[in-house]
Amino acid sequence: MNRSDLTIYRFLLRPILFRLGGGDAETSHERTLHLLALLSRSRSLCRSLQLIAAVRDQRLARTVFGVHFPNPVGLAAGMDKDGVALPAWAALGFGFVEVGTVTHHPQPGNPRPRLFRLPAREALINRMGFNNAGAAALAQRLAATPVSIPVGVSIGKSKVTPLDQAIDDYRASFRLLFPYAAYAAINVSSPNTPGLRQLQDADHLRALLAALQRDNAEFGRADPRGPRPLLVKIAPDLSDAAIEELLAVCTDHAVAGIIATNTTIGRSGLEGIDPALVAETGGLSGQPLAQRARQVVQLIARATGGKLPIIGVGGIHSPDDALRMFDAGASLIQLYTGLVYCGPLLPRRINRALLAAGKER
Repeated sequence: MNRSDLTIYRFLLRPILFRLGGGDAETSHERTLHLLALLSRSRSLCRSLQLIAAVRDQRLARTVFGVHFPNPVGLAAGMDKDGVALPAWAALGFGFVEVGTVTHHPQPGNPRPRLFRLPAREALINRMGFNNAGAAALAQRLAATPVSIPVGVSIGKSKVTPLDQAIDDYRASFRLLFPYAAYAAINVSSPNTPGLRQLQDADHLRALLAALQRDNAEFGRADPRGPRPLLVKIAPDLSDAAIEELLAVCTDHAVAGIIATNTTIGRSGLEGIDPALVAETGGLSGQPLAQRARQVVQLIARATGGKLPIIGVGGIHSPDDALRMFDAGASLIQLYTGLVYCGPLLPRRINRALLAAGKER
């Protein structure tokens, strides 16, 4: 997408999308996702979209934690929780998609409204609460949906499950989704499920990862592809010392990579925004998160000597943002809020920039 295309999106298409549902951000998201789901049913439409949106160049391909990615630009968890539009995301030029976060038990999530736009900062606040149809429904859909790119699965704790039963809850989802996951992302960092972030504490995380890796080894023995890479998604609000402690636990339990970062409960960078909007509870994503996300990626890369792959996510709204995230140490990146504000051809702009900068690998 060139600058004129970006201008068209920002000043023509985006205002239309933002007015859908009377300006309700979640309604706009749902209607857009519904259109993409309809598009996904047509192979000819997906092929046509791919000709416009995708950058197909072998120089962009890379293998990370044993998984081959046609390009390093992925869709972050949360955009398509139930995997209803997977062929469309591939047609838009993504190199991989992360579905979820999914829970063992289906759940409606938190009461609406629960998604809020902050256009002046190209940011979102969400308190969705893992609204999804459940792991069994996602497994059924993945089994029936051929996809040309890797699909990662983000797993979280069901809200109805007490914290002391969280391990069995994660294991139940992992068991159902193992056959269809290119990798599994263990989400212990969403701010919108009570108690979830306690699972980032060393003792909790150690027990969770040990149990999942035992299952991973068992399931892998019966699968030609073997065990799946397990990744841990962390919060940007952890102190540097806490991140280093978490990394030690991940290393001890053969975690394949880190996703950095989830949304933040902080509100820095929102000066001048309506105080009532800033006061909405939930996780903040978008441009205000960019600097901290890069800092966390840099910290992980430095602490692990660059040996632990990182998926960088947070505030990537332009090719320059993407290049800076790769320079910080990311092996792959993911987009979410950047799509909302900069349009669906953002992956194409980033992949073209990677080729132009000679940073395709």
